[in-house]
Amino acid sequence: MPISITRRHLLAGSAAALAMPAFARAQGAVKPRLTAISQWSAGSDGAAITALGKKFEEKGGIWQHSPVPGFTTEMMNKLRAQIIAGDPPACSQLKGPEIAAWSKIAPTVDLDAVVAAAGYEKVVAPDLAKLHKPGGKWIALPLQIYSTNMLFLSKRAMDKAKADKIPVTWADFNDLAEKMKSGGVTYPIANGGTRPDDGQKFEASLAGISPAAYRAAIMNLDKKALEGPEIKAAFAQVRKIADWMDPNVGAQHFSTNLKRFVDGDMGMMIMGGWAQGVLRNAGFKFDDFIIAPGPSDNGKPVFLLNADAFIFWQRKEPDLQAGQTLMAQLVMDPAIQTMYSQITGSIPVRTDVDLSGDGWSEGQRRTAAALKDAIASNQAVLSVAHNMAQENGMTAAMIDVITEYVKNKTIKPEQAVTRLAEAVEGAR
Repeated sequence: MPISITRRHLLAGSAAALAMPAFARAQGAVKPRLTAISQWSAGSDGAAITALGKKFEEKGGIWQHSPVPGFTTEMMNKLRAQIIAGDPPACSQLKGPEIAAWSKIAPTVDLDAVVAAAGYEKVVAPDLAKLHKPGGKWIALPLQIYSTNMLFLSKRAMDKAKADKIPVTWADFNDLAEKMKSGGVTYPIANGGTRPDDGQKFEASLAGISPAAYRAAIMNLDKKALEGPEIKAAFAQVRKIADWMDPNVGAQHFSTNLKRFVDGDMGMMIMGGWAQGVLRNAGFKFDDFIIAPGPSDNGKPVFLLNADAFIFWQRKEPDLQAGQTLMAQLVMDPAIQTMYSQITGSIPVRTDVDLSGDGWSEGQRRTAAALKDAIASNQAVLSVAHNMAQENGMTAAMIDVITEYVKNKTIKPEQAVTRLAEAVEGAR
């Protein structure tokens, strides 16, 4: 059931936000306690949030994290159930336009005072800040940033192709895929079989062809742009990518095939920076792969932005209010953002964190540089595959079309363009 429909049957309207100074005063009187839900339970994500919990406890708090393994939808179902029951967590994972949408169905905490005290807004990208302060008040805090269109190259597959250059444009990418195929790489493109995996290949294709067309069609839902030539070209590129993938991989998480990627049976992987954390957590070394920004036909980095965040839900208990204050302070702390990103492979939300020292990879430094360049050239756009560009219902309508196109090779690019435009109209 689309979450947007369910919301209308939830709580009506939003209560006034709780003023941060009230529970900030409570922090010194009680032991801070935090109830939190997220989908992070295992691997590098699980390790990172566990480390965050330990830091919370070191500060004297009681950490009560309830992970909901699986996709975001499952986590949202649990959140919805708790809100309906009148027992929301003190904070929960939520991101993108869903922050504004969910803030209308249950009262949230006004974080302005604690954000101002930390000077946080000065070090957060403006477009990212807007997502977390719908209505002009901070109610959620971004925790880490990923680019969803990073390109991971298997060094063994590169050796098979006798290639040493990182592809910059889609033409370069296609040329390298052909060389890998000729060199004995069975599947030049590594793939899983999930909906976000398919969505990432489409958004990387379109944004790499034209960030302006991506912004108009996917973020602004402009009808003319949705039917434009760039969309057709993106579907054509996705078809090439799909032809280089393993057709026998279905409904698998991308991590299932990481060994095949490292061994050179699969060549290139279009994935978010979190793949670095997953690869490292699985025991693979930086010598096994290269990380670079995804293809961009104008040669300038395109950054498909995905930011994980926590939204804070209003609670009356002083210990939970104190826990919210402590959690907010930790999330904004440069040392905590450094610790978290170094575990997961993300980059910090804070633009003033220095990534030159030990603990950071070249891939993370390239990602941070790509974000800076993409913002300067207006080529930083929001990921639709990971619920940053649109609310859940619209995202689902788009991904339905994309994933069917990836799986069904009888669908022509021009047919996919029509289906995508119709799906968007139906979901408006």
